[in-house]
Amino acid sequence: MNGNIVVSDCQASDLPDRTMDSVPPCRKVEVSLPSVAVAGSRCTLTFGKGSPIKQQRVGGYHRSQRNGVACCSNAYSQGEAVRGGGRFAVNGGQMGSDKRVQIIASDAGGTMTDMMVVDSEGNFTIGKAATTPEDQSVGFWESLIDAFEYWDTDFQEEAGRILPGVEAVVYSGTSMMNTLLTATGRKVGVITQRGDEDVFLHERSRQTWAGYPYQDILHHVTHRHNRPLVPKRLVKGVTGRIDMFTMEAIPLYEDEVRRSVEELLDEGVDAIAVCLLYSYMNPAHELRVAEIASEVMKKRGREVPVYLSHKLAPIMREQGRLNTVVLHAYAAEPGREQLFRIEEKLKGSGYRYPLQIVLSHGGLTDIRYPRIHEACFSGPIGGLLGARYLAQEMGTGNWVCTDMGGTSFDVGLIMGGEPMMEREVVITRRIYNIPTLLMDTIGAGTGMYVTIDPITNRIKIGPESAGAEPGPVCYEMGNEVPTVMDCCLIMGILNPDNYLGGKLKLNKELALNAIKEKCADVLHVDPYYLAEGVYRLINSSMREHIRAVLYARGFSPADYHLLSYGGAGPMHVAGYTEGLPFKGVATLPWAAAFSSFGCAAVDISHRYQKSTGVIIPDGAEDSWKLMMGQMMLNAGWEELEKLAAADFAAEGLPWEEARVQQIAYVRYGGQMEDLQVVSPVARINSPEDMDRLIATFEDLYEKVYAGVAKHPQAGYQIMELGLTATVPKVKPRLPRLPLEGKEPAKEAIKGEREVYINGRWHRATIYDMDTLRPGNEIEGIAVVEAPATTFFIPPARRARMDEWSLLWLG
Repeated sequence: MNGNIVVSDCQASDLPDRTMDSVPPCRKVEVSLPSVAVAGSRCTLTFGKGSPIKQQRVGGYHRSQRNGVACCSNAYSQGEAVRGGGRFAVNGGQMGSDKRVQIIASDAGGTMTDMMVVDSEGNFTIGKAATTPEDQSVGFWESLIDAFEYWDTDFQEEAGRILPGVEAVVYSGTSMMNTLLTATGRKVGVITQRGDEDVFLHERSRQTWAGYPYQDILHHVTHRHNRPLVPKRLVKGVTGRIDMFTMEAIPLYEDEVRRSVEELLDEGVDAIAVCLLYSYMNPAHELRVAEIASEVMKKRGREVPVYLSHKLAPIMREQGRLNTVVLHAYAAEPGREQLFRIEEKLKGSGYRYPLQIVLSHGGLTDIRYPRIHEACFSGPIGGLLGARYLAQEMGTGNWVCTDMGGTSFDVGLIMGGEPMMEREVVITRRIYNIPTLLMDTIGAGTGMYVTIDPITNRIKIGPESAGAEPGPVCYEMGNEVPTVMDCCLIMGILNPDNYLGGKLKLNKELALNAIKEKCADVLHVDPYYLAEGVYRLINSSMREHIRAVLYARGFSPADYHLLSYGGAGPMHVAGYTEGLPFKGVATLPWAAAFSSFGCAAVDISHRYQKSTGVIIPDGAEDSWKLMMGQMMLNAGWEELEKLAAADFAAEGLPWEEARVQQIAYVRYGGQMEDLQVVSPVARINSPEDMDRLIATFEDLYEKVYAGVAKHPQAGYQIMELGLTATVPKVKPRLPRLPLEGKEPAKEAIKGEREVYINGRWHRATIYDMDTLRPGNEIEGIAVVEAPATTFFIPPARRARMDEWSLLWLG
């Protein structure tokens, strides 16, 4: 860190060797999206750090819509669509000088990096490349090159002309979370309260079972405590105590602090995390620890960053607060260096603004944001943000969002146009005080291994996944254990010649032999029968997960639409929604890259939280309501607004244009859980204002729980405050196109093939998704193919494309 002591309230200017540049104007600019270039990927797959073992160009196609008429074209100049080889090839055209790119949005997963590029007319193209964990700027750049190839543009040559005109580059990724999952972060030392040195071992009571399945929660003998990210020898306790009333009960023993810092430096730590009791109410002891650490380091001639919990997570619940400050030091700050590499590469070719990163709560900020750990868990939420934007554009309030990829199945909820939020997130069985959009995940993806349990002699799916290395058997990369994808291939749902645009050929015979030898022969059944059983089994698992997410919260599918995305979602959506009475079930032509679309649709937003302590008894006097409102709520919100204004100034954002929302976390007296309530007033200036806040809580409580559960006689508690500050940025906008006839054009029909479903073979019609028009309807059994996804319509079902180009399953 170039000799700087970095505490967690650093401004952007405090970060070494990084300069703040001008930021794009924060005006609300919406870019119409009349065309889609759904690209595939240049997929370079390697083992470990080795050289490429297989490299195949994964093709795509492009659709333009001009005045509601579909035509294949280059996004920047007219071209002619040539049908051939089961895919579209686009002729002619380089990027025109009269068009410019406005948005670049990237979603870097553990295997692939998705890229969306949007131009000034709203045309967009999608690219893919292999994620490069050692240096994510490589995968980022490769996915950009791949995306521009579908506009017949050599990005390597044209980057210096393209990037100066770009207004926003947005990044979301899993690198920080992967560092946590693989336990490959910094060597961190911890200074905490004396007597609390074993906090990582005894854990908060909830953390002892967080993340366990129900059967393991019941049987404590199966529990295994987490291996601490910080070993006990690197946890130092110091004497001193701030009490719950913010008073100094025991003075800080400064000699113990000096000795602890010296011991940690002797151990060679890369960073020091400080978390003391009640520091979120009175940070005097934590601030003094940082000062003493600076003195010791200056004397020793070795300096490492020091991070303070009251700056990173100024709220109660010490276990989550300590975990959060350790996470920041352990994984988030090293991850920031990866982001700087991407930004430096962009600026080396003329990009003028800071790189923006998606935060776990759905906001967006400069990568110099002091609380960069809030981006650690943003990887899975891009699709949820895209669904929120769709809901706002379409005027639909409630959605169940489902994302199926190669290893997991994620479910999130949009209620009243907004996603649900959780203030504490559990990752790797640890609790973190990081507000995160709520996503419920199970292991269910097309890369899951299919095996036969030797004890029960039953089909077992997962939990291990083949991923991209070695991938399914049909990839011909050395794997001999069949996967869910191999089953879909031999059933005929997947086209071996059109996977990812026809550039990655799948070996159907190899998949069939693996399923037969490893599974079907063991059970003495037909391999196709077994493959359909696997298909139905994983669909059933996902269906039950959706059912649990909804019914456990008291919600009914009849009040929601369901959106399916992710590369595998459309292939399974008919199965995992069967029997659930949703208002409607939809997917998209660009489902495989919907998360990057969500990143492009995010506004710049910061979120702040602070613990407080407000009690409003039932029948409280007006004078009490006003005193609590002014002394506690108003003072807390004002403090958070000052923090927000300072961060906005550091990032060059116009505070006067910010939309600010005050938040209170309210619960009935005696309850353990509270609800996030957006305050109907910016300040409590009268008893009536407090009554309006409580009434808003009562209304929300009745929506989330049964009305009979309301208990105003217990009074009300507000133990935490929050605040969001948002300014708009340039973003895409989906056009609403006129509906055409029900009958798809003849050009949309690619042919027929046999598909095994319901225990027998059917003759299915194959459609090209790109050629379908709003208003078209398709009767099952049918398969709709796009380069990056496949939409399966079973017998007796149908699909319709609406005016937003969504495909609705009937």
